[in-house]
Amino acid sequence: MNRRNMLGLAAALLPPALVSGAALAQALTEAQRAEVIEILRRALREDPSILREAFQSLERAEEEARAEAQNRAILAHAERLFRDPDVPFKGNPQGRVVLAEFFDVRCGFCKRLHPVMDELIAAERDVRVNLFDFPILGPNSLLAARALLAARRQDRYAALYDALMRLREEPTEAVIRREAERLRLDWARLRRDMDDNAVMQRIDRNLQLARALDIQGTPAILGGTTLIPGATDLATLRQLTARLRG
Repeated sequence: MNRRNMLGLAAALLPPALVSGAALAQALTEAQRAEVIEILRRALREDPSILREAFQSLERAEEEARAEAQNRAILAHAERLFRDPDVPFKGNPQGRVVLAEFFDVRCGFCKRLHPVMDELIAAERDVRVNLFDFPILGPNSLLAARALLAARRQDRYAALYDALMRLREEPTEAVIRREAERLRLDWARLRRDMDDNAVMQRIDRNLQLARALDIQGTPAILGGTTLIPGATDLATLRQLTARLRG
């Protein structure tokens, strides 16, 4: 019996959780089942790679299914991701190419990506990057996200965003105040706005959106139906924007 047939027998025996889409043309008798089990045992002893290949096939199928589900989710939420004028952004306000970035100001990979995104915006003047605060790394992440959204009311979101992303220290309240005052924000107003329910509601919406998109970490860059997880390089981003223009 060749390997393909043996894998077919394995598909008949492995539980549904391990075999996606496998189905028997007809039920096996007990005698047939025992024969198949013996054949599989002998085959696995002679060539253990059969089972490894079966699991690899399953993993590929699961990855493809997850990617397809993620693409559908991006399309379903495209209005919020790419066309909502109320989302904070950097770059060209009327950008022909729109990317979305989920970030946490305490995330080291986000800090690494920050100058790369600035390079992209400087090199490609038709790019707009929508920024989604995704504070998942603790209380100071949430504090910084609240400060950023409050700064928007003074038209200083992008300036404070840049300052906090360049930090190499914890964004405590004292540090945020120092950076805000250096940027000439009204601290008393900023601190008051940080406690506004509307600020927390926007953060909650960002968290819900990330869950709907199955974003599991930061940074995450989206464009079209593409999601790039983690820090990436300028060449990859430029390839993405070129595809989006096309």
